[in-house]
Amino acid sequence: MINRHTTFFKALNLVVDYLVLNISLIATYYIENSTSILAGSNKKYLPIVLVFNLIWMLSANIAKLYFDVLNKDSIITFRNVINAYFLFISFICFTILILIGTEAYFITRQYLFYSLALFGSLLGFWKVIFLLIRKRQRASLMDTRRAVIVGAGRTGQDLHEYLLKNWDTGYRVVGFFDDEPANVSEAGLYLGDVKHCITYVKHHKITEIFCTLPVSEAKTIKKLMLDADKNLIRFKSVPEYYDYGNKPVYIKSFGQIPVISVRAEPLENLLNRSIKRTFDIAFSLFVILFIFSWLFPILALIIKLESKGPVFFVQSRSGHNNEPFNCYKFRSMYVNGDAHKRQATRNDSRVTKLGAFMRRTSLDELPQFFNVLIGNMSVVGPRPHMITHTEEYSELIDMFMVRHFLKPGITGWAQIKGFRGETKTVEDMNQRVEADLWYLENWSFLLDLKIVFLTVRNSLVGDENAF
Repeated sequence: MINRHTTFFKALNLVVDYLVLNISLIATYYIENSTSILAGSNKKYLPIVLVFNLIWMLSANIAKLYFDVLNKDSIITFRNVINAYFLFISFICFTILILIGTEAYFITRQYLFYSLALFGSLLGFWKVIFLLIRKRQRASLMDTRRAVIVGAGRTGQDLHEYLLKNWDTGYRVVGFFDDEPANVSEAGLYLGDVKHCITYVKHHKITEIFCTLPVSEAKTIKKLMLDADKNLIRFKSVPEYYDYGNKPVYIKSFGQIPVISVRAEPLENLLNRSIKRTFDIAFSLFVILFIFSWLFPILALIIKLESKGPVFFVQSRSGHNNEPFNCYKFRSMYVNGDAHKRQATRNDSRVTKLGAFMRRTSLDELPQFFNVLIGNMSVVGPRPHMITHTEEYSELIDMFMVRHFLKPGITGWAQIKGFRGETKTVEDMNQRVEADLWYLENWSFLLDLKIVFLTVRNSLVGDENAF
């Protein structure tokens, strides 16, 4: 089965990667000290080994190293490996900087350099071997299950087309059963009336039946299901409601009643919300105590010297469940009457010199960490819009209001994908909304960490859309 092989290759990659990492750490220590890292006197190194392993897990997840390992193109595979490796080095160096002055001083530069170099070499060598193994295995994994489709209407035809295009599902469709031969347009795929299905399947060793008949054929469907069970044939029903949208739906069962959700929402789960809120509180406290506390008087003084007006700019914006809240920023413009109506634009005459710098580096957003601490914002989420923009775009974009299922964020998936700053057209806003909805449906704690890391990186190197 393809899915089973995919899981196997993912597990193989993960296990060997960690073996390579730990062999590199242990071997480098032995070469440098002629003793084992596991020796009693050297056990102070073990926490460092643990930290290296945890950082690799974070780096590999951010780089999507273990996603779709069976089907991913070789170039993309190596690009993911390189991204993961350099993220790993960056996180290690950042961690060492934080630990300077603690007992971590015993990590020598030679140990750090040679262990990382050995790990990179062994990792690259292993990935070449893996790609060669995968190349030989992939061909043998195709067409592992033969199936028929009962019902050649639109649903059945769409299913057949999907299975043809996605060989990794492991299905090869032998043909259709339908009481109307004219419904099967492709020659050679019509196998007979629905009543002949079970007989054909038994004699030709078909392993699965996909039934796409409409609900009005409930009696026929039930009989097919019972006959399939009696003959040890897997039976799968494809309901018509798949066509409610152009993306997957999610089904929960309330007893025998299927309940359909049009999208996954990981943050509906209380545990996930608790994890996100805990991170929000911890991260916002860190920023307020260690960055805002000393940067605030400097920025406040320059803001007051450069132009008349308050240090902070407070604006009512659309929040969670479209509830308005006061969003705080450092004032980056001269006081003007259009601030609550008109977006900032490139080379906007209203923006002060310091304001232009703060907007490029996102320093103007620092006070929003108080919004996070209060609870009306999150570190990561859709950016909050002015009330007037919410009213305007909710009329123009069908899915616009869905983004308000989440708390607004200081940064978000849309921002790191380049959809920040001025929205000149409805299409610009639509792209931002699509990115926000992707985040809503794919949230994970590691995704939040990735977004925070990329936001910090973009602030340091500069973002052409920030102005």
